[in-house]
Amino acid sequence: MKNFLFSFLAISLFAFSACNDDDETRQASVMIVHASPDAPAVDLLINNTKVASGVTFLQNTTYRKTDEGNTNIKVNAAGTNTSVINADVDLAGDKSYSVFAVNTLAKIEPLAFEDNLTAPASGKAHVRFIHLSPDAPAVDIAVRGGAVVFPNVAFKAGTAFTPLDAGTYKLDVRLAGTSTVALPLADITLEAGKIYTVYAKGTLLGTGDQALGAQIIVNK
Repeated sequence: MKNFLFSFLAISLFAFSACNDDDETRQASVMIVHASPDAPAVDLLINNTKVASGVTFLQNTTYRKTDEGNTNIKVNAAGTNTSVINADVDLAGDKSYSVFAVNTLAKIEPLAFEDNLTAPASGKAHVRFIHLSPDAPAVDIAVRGGAVVFPNVAFKAGTAFTPLDAGTYKLDVRLAGTSTVALPLADITLEAGKIYTVYAKGTLLGTGDQALGAQIIVNK
């Protein structure tokens, strides 16, 4: 009888534990990036919880955990309740995402990408390119004087994370399908084991921070 009761309790506890594991809500990780060249400083909210204040053009949050499923992202004019972006995105548990505020202020919109944060192989870094300059044509990203790394990337499009040897690279932004250099980029140093997003920022006629250029995020 004692053995029977012990077995019954053990099975019941196992079933209860398994049920609780299934019922646990998985979490996604979200980074939000201010990439709208003429938008002012903003506050960023996830499911109406403020996660960052006074974020300016080219700044981004760290990854923030949130429950999987339908997730509300708000981008508010700094210090106000006025939302310039109020969007719902569906996030899968145990995955990571970057949500960019893109386009000019008059057309500002969210743009989400799933982030593959799988560790690079030994001696490698992972890099992707995202085109976020609203008035620039489709571009190729190429090694200076050499091969194209990311071909024909149009506005709001992005590439997969690509393994590259760690090191310092001289890259050019070329008009897609041509050898015409639209923008020589400053040297980009990639460290082994790290994961990067390089995105085109600014506008063709912009000046200062709003000039056409590239911005780097270290995803991991």
